[in-house]
Amino acid sequence: MIEDKNQTRTSISELGEFGLIEHLTEHFEINQKSTIKGIGDDAAVLEFKSKQIVVTTDLMVEHVHFDLSYMPLKHLGYKAIMVNLSDVYAMNANATQVTVSIAISNRFPLEALEKLYAGIETAAKAYDVDVIGGDTTSSTTGLIISITAIGEVNKNDVVYRSGAKPNDLLVVTGDLGGAYMGLQILEREKEVFKVNPNNQPDLDPYAYIVERQLKPEARKDIVKLLKDLKVKPTSMIDVSDGLSSEIIHLCKQSNVGAALYENKIPLDPQVISTCEEFNIDSTTIALNGGEDYELLMTISQDDFLKIKGNPNLTVIGYMTEKENGMHLITRGETLIPLIAKGWNPLKDQ
Repeated sequence: MIEDKNQTRTSISELGEFGLIEHLTEHFEINQKSTIKGIGDDAAVLEFKSKQIVVTTDLMVEHVHFDLSYMPLKHLGYKAIMVNLSDVYAMNANATQVTVSIAISNRFPLEALEKLYAGIETAAKAYDVDVIGGDTTSSTTGLIISITAIGEVNKNDVVYRSGAKPNDLLVVTGDLGGAYMGLQILEREKEVFKVNPNNQPDLDPYAYIVERQLKPEARKDIVKLLKDLKVKPTSMIDVSDGLSSEIIHLCKQSNVGAALYENKIPLDPQVISTCEEFNIDSTTIALNGGEDYELLMTISQDDFLKIKGNPNLTVIGYMTEKENGMHLITRGETLIPLIAKGWNPLKDQ
């Protein structure tokens, strides 16, 4: 539901493209020293001096990546920024700027876009990134959002997917599977609503996992934590498509194998109870769910004592020689080959 029929509805055609951009971005502040010129000229001007620059882009398409029947526009704006910042942090870098481009159909009034940009502004302030530009155009297929995120990192601190070595520890932040199970709850309530529009969903018992879906947080704190602990991961990736897919990415890029222990995978109690309610295996959800935006990394065993007992980091396995393959070691100590069954936007779901 993208609008309230009783609210004011201002057609965006009244403002024109440049008037629209000016209106939506007039309250955005510039806080990064590297931003010399933000919005308002033909291009932004940045100066990073001796740092290396990381750049990442992500596209979100209505009916493919999000459903506005239960995704509030302010949350969508916030999430669109998080998705991109997560990729920057996965490089062990600090996010500094973003650009925001949108394509919109005429069903969206100005007030709807104000909510979207309010979410973008909230995220930018919370994570100390500058919004420095973008584009707007029309769409015949709904809402499309494209975000480019820019970050900076010292040359010696950058972490790629390709540095893992045999015997490195496999480590993940936070917990897994929450975003996917939150989506299942929202989809279920949407179907109930279709049958009975007067029925208001009670989402309180599922607050944590619904928030993991609607308002994820990128792990900026982990980049600082690792620096404070004097730990540089040997490889790192963000968990956007499911744990299994991400482990396979690290293994292929680093030319190694992996052993993942089922009983070490961190799961929130709400994920476990909701999986039981849906009669779904919680390990399967952690492996294949996606959209958790946690960080998966490998670290040298020499650094184990530095991270031991840290509540933000869980050792879930270790890397092996390539010929040993990539396996899940079940609670019953059975070896099951890891398969990438995570979400694929290019396939029919």
